[in-house]
Amino acid sequence: MTQQNSFLGTEEPALVTPSSDEKTMAVLAHVLTLVAGFIAPLVIYLIKKDSTPAASFAVAHAKESLNFQLTLLIAFIISAILWIILIGILITWLLGILALVLVIIATIKASEGKFYKYPFSIKFVK
Repeated sequence: MTQQNSFLGTEEPALVTPSSDEKTMAVLAHVLTLVAGFIAPLVIYLIKKDSTPAASFAVAHAKESLNFQLTLLIAFIISAILWIILIGILITWLLGILALVLVIIATIKASEGKFYKYPFSIKFVK
């Protein structure tokens, strides 16, 4: 299994080719964060975590997405506090752009059947 690292995250191929349903759930775990934040991957994780072992692809993506969204929430709270000294405005914009780019990359990797790990993500859910 070859792992590819970059500043945009880590990608590794799945050991077993996931089904199209699993790919769809993995894609939704990332895409829905654009409108629902951490709620979407949390719901997918809670629904799929006790499913069959074949569901591990969707569960892994839901966990990764949930961890990233919680990390992002903390970063946005810190940037909101920094609005007092005006640097928070710039940080908020940069966080938003970074989040959008990384969610798009994660969505593409999930649709290709590959695992993706977000950079700078704190592992709240293991």
